[in-house]
Amino acid sequence: MSIEQAIILAGGQATRMRPYTDDAPKAMVPVAGSPILGYQLLWLAEHGVKQVVLSVGYRADLIRAYVGDGSRFGLSAAYAVEDEPLGRGGGMKLATRQLADPAGDFLALNGDVITHFDLGDLIEGHARSGAAVTIALSPYRSNWGVVDIDEADRVRGFVQSPVLPYWINSGVYAMASQVSGLLPDKGDHEDTTFPALAEQDRMRAFRIDGYWRGIDTVKDVKEATGELLGQGRELPVRFRLTGA
Repeated sequence: MSIEQAIILAGGQATRMRPYTDDAPKAMVPVAGSPILGYQLLWLAEHGVKQVVLSVGYRADLIRAYVGDGSRFGLSAAYAVEDEPLGRGGGMKLATRQLADPAGDFLALNGDVITHFDLGDLIEGHARSGAAVTIALSPYRSNWGVVDIDEADRVRGFVQSPVLPYWINSGVYAMASQVSGLLPDKGDHEDTTFPALAEQDRMRAFRIDGYWRGIDTVKDVKEATGELLGQGRELPVRFRLTGA
């Protein structure tokens, strides 16, 4: 059981990540020396994905120069270029038109996440459920430290960035082919398509058991770099950016 095609939403500019994104799209921000996009492409290829369509806009030329035809990552790459900003949902809809198998299910990733979990488990659960969309969820880790106090307000200790009993959207999805027609021409699928599908009971969740990190700020870049280096998961030199 497999899904062999995927879309990566790689057109974001991300002003909160300046100076990294002053002249580069968010997906090209280097983490441990390699672009976020490099981690995503190799991860997808490892799980049997043969074709990736990159939804691009801002500084698409940098992405083309790094990815090329995709062959060095072990897959083929196509590009859906926005002439004007379409939003994530509109960019995804544009990209679906270049999928090798328009009638087949596909994976979709936000271009700002680095993760390592078994995609096969997500795909199997998606197929078994019959859902239109299966959304991968990650445990919510607080951005702040938590103070442990007792009933008398005595401070007992501190917990830095604890994992809380909630689940967040990881930006990784398995989608049935019919979702293509439900995406907005312009706008965000998380504001339109997803709420409608959830109301119709056509969405399912998959809880990630593995590493996940959203890269939204300069702090995230630094922390993710430390995590990947500590795990020995930095990419081989040939996938790194010169001078990164």
